[in-house]
Amino acid sequence: MHARLFLASVLVVSLCACSFGADFAQGTADSITMPPGNRVSQTMLAGDKLVTFRSWLDIPYVSNPVEPEYQKLNIYIPEEYFTEGGTVNGYTAKTAPIFMPNGVGGYMPGKQFIPANDTRHGTPNAALYALSRGYVVVAPAIRGRTLEHGKAPTLIVDYKAAVRWVRHNKDRLPAGDTEKIISDGLSAGGALSSLLGATGNAKEYEPYLKEIGAEDERDDIFASAVYCPITNLENADMPYEWIFNGVNTYHMGPAREMDENMKAASEALKAAFPAYLNGLNLKGYTLDENGNGTFRTYIEGLYIAAAQKALDAGVNVRGLDWLTVEGDKVTGADLSKYAVWATRMKAAPAFDSLNMKSFENNEFSDKHFTEYAFTHSTAEAPAMAEAEKIYIMNPMNFIGREGVDTAKHWRIRHGVKDRDTSLAVPAILALKLSQEGYDADVAAVWGVPHDGNYDLPELFDWLDGICR
Repeated sequence: MHARLFLASVLVVSLCACSFGADFAQGTADSITMPPGNRVSQTMLAGDKLVTFRSWLDIPYVSNPVEPEYQKLNIYIPEEYFTEGGTVNGYTAKTAPIFMPNGVGGYMPGKQFIPANDTRHGTPNAALYALSRGYVVVAPAIRGRTLEHGKAPTLIVDYKAAVRWVRHNKDRLPAGDTEKIISDGLSAGGALSSLLGATGNAKEYEPYLKEIGAEDERDDIFASAVYCPITNLENADMPYEWIFNGVNTYHMGPAREMDENMKAASEALKAAFPAYLNGLNLKGYTLDENGNGTFRTYIEGLYIAAAQKALDAGVNVRGLDWLTVEGDKVTGADLSKYAVWATRMKAAPAFDSLNMKSFENNEFSDKHFTEYAFTHSTAEAPAMAEAEKIYIMNPMNFIGREGVDTAKHWRIRHGVKDRDTSLAVPAILALKLSQEGYDADVAAVWGVPHDGNYDLPELFDWLDGICR
């Protein structure tokens, strides 16, 4: 028992003398270094299961990095795959899917995921849990907005470069199926997972990839796991106000009241949303000029389904004025009352702020990225981001487009208590994917705020279902 507790909290590390196939030549565009000295063997306790895996750390994935501390990745491979005939969870060295989580949040730089136990959720983190289920984990660090060379579109360029590195080295990796690459991220990282899944092999990124010395390979992936994505940025302000209009106290830090400019923005953006939604031509989902219609019913239905699942699990969802519960069935939801219950987090506009100081403005080099905010800006020197960069940061622009290889499978989750963006944003993403013939599993999750990877058993059950 004492040894068990020790393993739960301490990483057991030893140098591994085994070879990794062919040697990697250093500093060339077509063959990136994997230093032998960086190979280690590790054993950790993931829940009730001991997991032993080998790690290769801090491998550059481009030959011309501009932020070397971030343009590198770690590889983790279950120990069983180094034994002839070894299997984990029905996978072998040749068939194991490759799980590629990103650590991006707030459009800031993201370090490599390191297998660990997640004290916040009381579970193994995504990397450690993936290893316990037999997945190979490739965890890239990725540039972000606070770096000198980290503004849009560097996040998606780096993620693509990491995928290209994996594909280029597929015959040298001792394990992992490079046709079963899966992205994973939450918040801005969820946006990044969406972008990677939606934009496979899109030509617009090629100049950026060549500039950093990415491999000349495909960058499409098999599946995307997406949690609460802060995405579709140039259109995200409208659905936020479609839900939260009329709630004028916001909670980004201490509770404050929106000023008159913000209230006017809320009214205008809410009024603009139906035209945007209808312009997407999502079959069967529309809104009238007042914001009512089949799309509203669909969003309310996602909340109803989340509440029903919670009720079936023994959670008390009764007594909330925005939900109608009859016996053991949740039969209705009212979005207007939901907004009061959830409370507003962000002032209007939520993403392209009038003072040009939001995280998303910073991502676009401290510029506006919507016509409304640019026209009504309160910044001293308002400027508009380049149209090309706005375009290539939005996955919606690539789904169903000729010459783009979008991921076949998607799992999209959004917490019922999430106020960082509107549920309409991931819902629109899922509806667009479904309409174009892709497998898109979308749901709201009861009791969850802006968060991700809180349901790893369910996520990996879904992944096993599509990978086998």
